[in-house]
Amino acid sequence: MSLLNPQLAAFAAVLGEGSFEGAARRLSVTPSAISQRIKALEDRLGQVLILRQTPCRATAAGARLLRSVQQMQLLEAETLAAFAVERASGQPSAPVAIAVNADSLATWFLGALAALHERHRLLFDVHVEDQDHSLDLLRDGSVVGAISAEARAVQGCTVRPLGVMRYLPIAAPAFAARHFADGLDAASLGRAPMLVFNRKDALQWRFMRRITRARLAPPTHYLPSPTGFVQAAALGLGWCMAPESMLGDALRTGAVQALAPGCWLDVPLYWQHWSVRSATLDRLTDALLAAARNGLRQRG
Repeated sequence: MSLLNPQLAAFAAVLGEGSFEGAARRLSVTPSAISQRIKALEDRLGQVLILRQTPCRATAAGARLLRSVQQMQLLEAETLAAFAVERASGQPSAPVAIAVNADSLATWFLGALAALHERHRLLFDVHVEDQDHSLDLLRDGSVVGAISAEARAVQGCTVRPLGVMRYLPIAAPAFAARHFADGLDAASLGRAPMLVFNRKDALQWRFMRRITRARLAPPTHYLPSPTGFVQAAALGLGWCMAPESMLGDALRTGAVQALAPGCWLDVPLYWQHWSVRSATLDRLTDALLAAARNGLRQRG
């Protein structure tokens, strides 16, 4: 059974699945029924809530509503569990939506989700987003919590410090000898090919500004893969900033080297989540804090 208004359930399903057809499959109804429910909800509120595109996206009004609906879904699942009420066949519990940066996902983060799934059978909808931008997903209601580099709380949310992810500048030894034989300076960094995760990734530029105080525009490869970063650097494709927790074997075998021993970037990470009373959020928070204590550097 479900305690949620069918129109609101359809609204959340369309945005969760990205289409009316996907929402129909999730809720075991026809696409026509989903369309009628969305139209009725929009007529009732007097505003367009969903942009009919591929994938479907929320309007500004829809984003405000989505956050409230996802909170209702979270509390609904806990209420039904407390009363030992089974959900209707074909309607699994909604996954918990979380935003996380790719480097955390590739290192310390997944163990926490695995433990929660094992103990409480929770499902997850993980959104990968840069730590400097993940709060946008929290603000628009797409996720219930986010790993972020921002210590200031989003309105209506709670912040917990997780620890620090340390990034080292690395390159293959042959690449370093060819491009940085005389050390790191504005001239060499401006010429050497650089690896960047995507166009939101500012770590490499932040490191170059710290070293040179200059704004440089080196040749750039875009490579959206944390593990691919280290491999690409080892193959001589370019230099990059990589999490130290991913570099043990590569540094030990000499596949890559640190370009500036004793110089790094520390990125503090925080867990921000809705400020609602929820056993699921409490469990998720506890699991992430425990995983971060083992996977991230802790401030003294």
